[in-house]
Amino acid sequence: MKEVKAAVIGVGHMGKNHARVLHQLPHAKLVAVVDTDEKSGKKIARKCRAEFHTDYTEIADVIDMASVAVPTAHHHRIAKDLLQRGVHVLIEKPMTKSVEEAEELVAIAKKHSAMIMVGHVERFNPAFMAIQERIRSPKFIEAHRLAPFSFRSADIGVVLDLMIHDIDIILHLIQSDIKRIDAAGANVLSDYEDVANARILFESGCVANVTASRVSIKSMRKIRVFSPNNYCSIDLLGREAVMLTKSPELTLKSLDISKLDASTIADLVGFVFGDLLRREKVKIDDHEPLKEEIESFVESIRNGTDPVVPGEQGIKTVKTARTIIDSIRRSMEAADIEPPSGLKM
Repeated sequence: MKEVKAAVIGVGHMGKNHARVLHQLPHAKLVAVVDTDEKSGKKIARKCRAEFHTDYTEIADVIDMASVAVPTAHHHRIAKDLLQRGVHVLIEKPMTKSVEEAEELVAIAKKHSAMIMVGHVERFNPAFMAIQERIRSPKFIEAHRLAPFSFRSADIGVVLDLMIHDIDIILHLIQSDIKRIDAAGANVLSDYEDVANARILFESGCVANVTASRVSIKSMRKIRVFSPNNYCSIDLLGREAVMLTKSPELTLKSLDISKLDASTIADLVGFVFGDLLRREKVKIDDHEPLKEEIESFVESIRNGTDPVVPGEQGIKTVKTARTIIDSIRRSMEAADIEPPSGLKM
C-alpha cells in the first residue's frame, strides 16, 4: 500500500491535532474530517485541505483508516461500525468505557482483518522511549499525574481520563498478572472521581503506587521505577529521564552503615553517589509524541505489522482501570460516603 487514505472523526482538542499530523505525513492522505460542529470542523478541513462531513458513514467506504477522537461514550459504536467495514482504527484513550465493549471491538477487528491501535500517546514520549529498554524487573513503581481541571472529558473520571496513561505504561513495563488492587478517590468538581490513588500488587511481587488528579494547581507527569540494580526517574512533561545505576562494588558487605559514626557517613556521601551509584542523564531524541504515534500506525497498516499499542493491550488497560474505579466505589461505601453518580455506573 503506497498511501493510506485517512479520516479523523471528532476534531476537538485532540482530533484537530490528529488531522494536522495526518495532513503532514508523507505516506498518508487525509481524505476528510468529521464533526458535529460544522463551523470549527470546516475550518480545520480547509486548513488541512480535506473534505468536511458531519456524518462519518458518508466516507467510511473510501478510507483505509480512521482516527476516532470523539467523546469516550461514542468510541465503541463508531469503531465497531468502521471495523465491520474493514477500516483500521486508531482510538483515542480510553479505548472504551467498559471491558465488554473493548473485547467486542478486538473480536470484530480479527473477524474483518482490521487493526486497532489505542492512543496511549505517552508510549511515544521521547523520555519514555529513551529509557524503557533499560528497565529490568521492576520492584516498585510510583507514578504521579496531576493537572488543572480542563472541563474536557466530562463523561469520565480521572482514572479513565488521566491515570489510564500510567496504567498502560506500568502494565507494559511489568508484564505480570495483577494479584490485588486497593484504591481510594474523591469527586471535587464533577460527578466522577477527580482525584484517585491506587496500589497495584502484581503476581511478580512488584508494587505500583499510582496517583492522578485533575484538580491540581500545577501539572505533573512523573514516573519513578525502582529495580534491583538501578533507579530511574522519568519526567514525561519535561521530557527528561535520569538513571542511577549501582556499581558492582556497592554491596551490603562493603558498606555496613550500622558500624559507622555520623561523621564517617557524611564523608562517604560524595564517594557513594559519585563512584558507587552512577548518575546518568539519559540522552533524549526529542520528537512530537502524537506524530510518532500516528506515523507508527500508518506504517503498521502499510507493512502489515502489529501496532505498538494493540487492542488486546487496550483491553488489559481498561480492565485495570475499571477495577480501580470499582475499588474506589467500595472504599467510599465502606466509609459510609455516598459515591458520586458517575461511580455508580
